[in-house]
Amino acid sequence: MIKFKSLNRSKDFLKILKKKRINTKYFTIYFDKNSRNFKKDFNKYLNISFVMKKNIGNAVTRNKVKRKLKYAVQKISKEKRLIDLNYTYVIFGKNNVYKDKFINVLGEVNETFKKIKLITNCS
Repeated sequence: MIKFKSLNRSKDFLKILKKKRINTKYFTIYFDKNSRNFKKDFNKYLNISFVMKKNIGNAVTRNKVKRKLKYAVQKISKEKRLIDLNYTYVIFGKNNVYKDKFINVLGEVNETFKKIKLITNCS
């Protein structure tokens, strides 16, 4: 099983937020190649961070959105191997994740990582 490793430093977030992004109904995902700091652990860890804005709702709502997105990404990484471990991802969740069923969120995550794989293979 692949473990998640979150970004900790503000400058790491700012660096990723200047790179490529994809907007969906449920989330916005930013991605970029790993920097040198993460190269030593690239086989063990998926560098991914889940971020929620305060205007989504109270803490219970934001945490539920994070849990749904984390579980969807974990399920995709186990089954399909669509997620490239050489990339760093930052996912900003939206309020629609809380309202809709998990199967819809899972399908959207799956489609988005397929798009990312196509984008990264072309460049």
